[in-house]
Amino acid sequence: MEILIPILAVTIIGLICGVGLSVASSVMAVKEDERFPVIRDCLPGANCGACGYSGCDGYARALLEPGTKTNLCVPGADAVAAKIAEVLGVEAQDVIEKIAVVRCSGTCEATSVKEDYRGIESCRAAKLFFGGAGSCIYGCMGLGDCTKVCPKDAICMVKGIAHVDLKKCIGCGMCAKECPQQVITVVPDVIKAMVICSNVDKGAVTRKACTMGCIGCHKCEKVCEQGAITITNNLAHVDPDKCIGCGKCAEVCITGALRVQDFSGAHRV
Repeated sequence: MEILIPILAVTIIGLICGVGLSVASSVMAVKEDERFPVIRDCLPGANCGACGYSGCDGYARALLEPGTKTNLCVPGADAVAAKIAEVLGVEAQDVIEKIAVVRCSGTCEATSVKEDYRGIESCRAAKLFFGGAGSCIYGCMGLGDCTKVCPKDAICMVKGIAHVDLKKCIGCGMCAKECPQQVITVVPDVIKAMVICSNVDKGAVTRKACTMGCIGCHKCEKVCEQGAITITNNLAHVDPDKCIGCGKCAEVCITGALRVQDFSGAHRV
């Protein structure tokens, strides 16, 4: 009896707790909106956060609330926006597709190394050693942190720096978040011109570090008839809203840091 009584007591307590939990889970259960799994299935599952929410689940829940835009999924583009709009019974909104651009021209031919780095093959680790091995402290470090996080294998190393395959890039922005140098930026694919450099040193200093770096000479700014180019902190910047892609700026750029090309969504396969 000394053993049976404790066992019986524990059993009864267990049954009471079990029944209580069962009742509580039924009474206090939060009913899930039937549209949530349907909307979630519409999203690509990249969980990149480009929409501004905590992954695809977060965006799917936000879409259940009135006022949330249906065109925030950049990787999914117009196809996903159309599916979401159909589920919610609203008008589809246009998605501005984006692409990642590496703002560095410091290839092996254009720049050099200042030290022999022997350590972890990581840009973040190398940056801790006097800003990295490259002579330009602002440029791509070429150790591939961005390639490891790209969900579409759209980035590879070419001549010592990161190169983005625009046919594969979905504009999720994960590479830009991972880059410790912040040389990768995500921009709308409607842009026509881009300064492929991040060096803000004075022209003479930049020239010594990289032969293809922007030296802030103002030539592009002067030749632009649209007023789309300005020089800030010794570095040229192009206003995409004003740029018409005439190419005059690229023609006068003596280092080749300013490039005009087609970034439009027509390139995607």
